[in-house]
Amino acid sequence: MAAKANRSIFFCQECGYQSSTWLGRCPECGKFGTFVEEVLQTATPKQRSVNAAATSAPKRIQDITYTDTSRLTTYCGELDRVLGGGIVPGSLLLLGGEPGIGKSTLLLQTALAMKETRLLYVSGEESEQQIKMRADRIGGGGECYVVSETSTQRIFEHVEAVRPELLIVDSIQTIVSDEVDSPAGSVSQIRQCTSEFQHYAKTSGTPVLLIGHITKDGTLAGPKVMEHIVDAVLQFEGDRNYGFRVLRALKNRFGSTAEIGIFEMQGDGLREVPNPSEFLLSQRDENLSGAAIAATLEGARPMFIEVQSLVSSAVYGTPQRNANGFDYRRLSMLLAILEKRCGFKLAAKDVFLNIAGGIKVNDPAIDMSVACSILSSNVDIPVPPRICFAAELGLSGEVRPVSRVEQRISEAGRLGFERIFVSKYNAKNLDLKRFQIEVFPVGVIEDAFRALFA
Repeated sequence: MAAKANRSIFFCQECGYQSSTWLGRCPECGKFGTFVEEVLQTATPKQRSVNAAATSAPKRIQDITYTDTSRLTTYCGELDRVLGGGIVPGSLLLLGGEPGIGKSTLLLQTALAMKETRLLYVSGEESEQQIKMRADRIGGGGECYVVSETSTQRIFEHVEAVRPELLIVDSIQTIVSDEVDSPAGSVSQIRQCTSEFQHYAKTSGTPVLLIGHITKDGTLAGPKVMEHIVDAVLQFEGDRNYGFRVLRALKNRFGSTAEIGIFEMQGDGLREVPNPSEFLLSQRDENLSGAAIAATLEGARPMFIEVQSLVSSAVYGTPQRNANGFDYRRLSMLLAILEKRCGFKLAAKDVFLNIAGGIKVNDPAIDMSVACSILSSNVDIPVPPRICFAAELGLSGEVRPVSRVEQRISEAGRLGFERIFVSKYNAKNLDLKRFQIEVFPVGVIEDAFRALFA
């Protein structure tokens, strides 16, 4: 038997940074007092080289064969959209999110909906009775087996007995392996357990879904190597004060990372939202200043959101800048453009920006709607109703084109908007007569302001 070399190493519990000595402050994430000592057992270099040579052999790429396998549908359209059409056999997926956001509810609801698929739901946080109570509230059934277990050795014994077509583990931070002498949730345990589930998924062809916690700064807890091991990293996010939840793919080896899934949390579980624009747009009887509608795009799905702004005189010496759901640095850039290029004096005023619905948007196509909402609040003149915007702003004040503008225009016409502002460079290659909405092309931001508030 090969000899084992034991050595101690210090890991940061926040980001997974490793050091040969204990450090008071992590040089990677900057946190204090997060380093813990763990004992690692590693094989000798000679043994590792022998094992590697015995299990692998180079092949010409022309000689490698593969077979197309059908994806496993989850019967949840939003989840399948984010995954790229379903779960790929033999894949290892990681779902992260804040505590109580609905990760366990989403996967248990998905498991109960897959009635023709044999599943094994392993929970290291809840008892079987607690899972049963949630299942009764959600509704559904089928070939879903549940077990409360934290040891990987015992989990694989249950897997051998049940032989599931899909394995769900909730959560990876509660699972321990006998191969590592460390407590549950430590860096070594998370890495070892993830590697064992990866080996099982790749050798058996059974997909594995892992639930992971996140740290205070919003990143997945555990070492970064865990994110490199898995095939897809899904982020489940949302504001608890709102009923909407957004599912994003931060990494996906089998699909796009631009797609998102929208859910609404209800008493009986999560409900899919096929048309989020109807829920994200406010239903107002009065037309108020400081609000503008943006035609954004998440993956292949056009989505219309409401941008709300409030501009007022600074009460304190330093003006405040606050943005919810929008990049603060981009807000500062847009304010500088309005100040320098357009002549609006905003340096001595407080500016508050909010994306209605509690969602986060990174699409640069909402730049014009942000600028128009800020100006609308500044002059206290509302933006005319049934108008939306889809354009990016440059530092010189020019209105830049955006991608898939035809899809945005068509969706705006379907939702009943009367006019959409786009870049004139987008409008050059468009047949404007075929749209059910008036397309208003602009070259600089001042043209849009004159058309709105002249």
